[in-house]
Amino acid sequence: MHLFRKLLPAVLLFVTASSLADDWPQWLGPQRDGIWRETGILQKFPAGGLTPKWRVELGAGYSGPSVVAGRLYVMDRIVPTNAPKAKSAFDFTRIPGTERVRCFNAADGKPLWTHEYDCPYTVSYAAGPRATPLVAGGRVYSVGTMGNLTCLDAKTGRLLWSHDFKTEYGLKIPTWGVSANPLLEGNQLICLVGGEGSVAVSFDRVTGKELWRALSAREPGYCPPTVYEFGGRRQLILWHAEAVNGLDPKTGRVLWTIPWKLNYGMSIATPRKMGEQLFLTCFYNGSMMLRFDKGSEAPSVVWRTEKMSERNTTHLNCTMSTPFIEAGHIYGACSYGQYRCLRADTGERLWETYAPTSGKSERWGNCFTVKNGNRFILFSETGDLIFAKLSPQGYDEISRMHLIDPVNTDPGRGVVWTHPAFANRRVYVRNDRELVCVDLAGK
Repeated sequence: MHLFRKLLPAVLLFVTASSLADDWPQWLGPQRDGIWRETGILQKFPAGGLTPKWRVELGAGYSGPSVVAGRLYVMDRIVPTNAPKAKSAFDFTRIPGTERVRCFNAADGKPLWTHEYDCPYTVSYAAGPRATPLVAGGRVYSVGTMGNLTCLDAKTGRLLWSHDFKTEYGLKIPTWGVSANPLLEGNQLICLVGGEGSVAVSFDRVTGKELWRALSAREPGYCPPTVYEFGGRRQLILWHAEAVNGLDPKTGRVLWTIPWKLNYGMSIATPRKMGEQLFLTCFYNGSMMLRFDKGSEAPSVVWRTEKMSERNTTHLNCTMSTPFIEAGHIYGACSYGQYRCLRADTGERLWETYAPTSGKSERWGNCFTVKNGNRFILFSETGDLIFAKLSPQGYDEISRMHLIDPVNTDPGRGVVWTHPAFANRRVYVRNDRELVCVDLAGK
């Protein structure tokens, strides 16, 4: 009994800590909001950084990892050694290769299974798959660069069902490939597809049977389907190259449309909700804030960027990262790596810095933003993990460590353009050569 009393505090601490552990099953985390809710995370990196728990070889790609029930899922691409090389990032030469969905033990990096299929590329920035696997109900849903949707058994990797967006829906592959992360909504898996009348398609998550299709556009864009509640109604937000749309997620019926024609179809960043408002941002066309007023079926435009520019920007022109909104302020990376804070009600810029992106002005300079507790965790395109405080008063960097090397040189410099996963008090991130796990638990 005496020994039990001595051990009881440690046992309770272990149980409490274990109960707070979280998975990262999809794009932007468990609630698709970019918030990491685990506690017990270290507050500052030690001098010299941290030694990875493990690292394993991986093929190329931009697909972020997902972590569920002790397993990690990610996509990559393998190209034959004698395959032709793209002369530039915008060379659409047909490059043979295969896409893979990989499964690893999240604790030690041990490979568990691989699903591989033939997949020649004819896209710009042809490193590999873009979308993060979605894991739910013992299944893994993946979307490849050339429009291959697969549903796999999470335990074994066995193929359960699949669809080819090109052959089944007439998709003309966008410049940068199929990139939108799939969305789970009840029994539906909703995907950005493309083709006439099928910009969005809903599939039965178990059987793969089509449930509905909706919308037409000259190109589908790259923005993940997103569901938010506005005015007491759940709405599926679809943002493509010509408009922002609200749909009934159960039927695909269009509820409202706000026209917005985008250069190069670059609807990429996930729209963010703030109360009854919806914020959107893109590289060339800037920002737009919508508001849902009581009694109105469609939102109104609160403010928007009128001047189209990629360098001399007015508000926030995010390229591929999703901004974060907190306490009436917007934080995100602009077109040339200016990490900015805007007032959400007016779009007024309060400050900017290059510290968390590339350290200087670079076209498409990028970092990913995740909230944890009372601070933010930023992952820069140079491969640094950063703890920082963000407020209307400014950017306050607490600590940083180099996590992984930026080996992708498609934009003319080394970058890591893949979103990390945060789970089990660890961070999991990949580049075009390896997958790395670092323990972030506080001591």
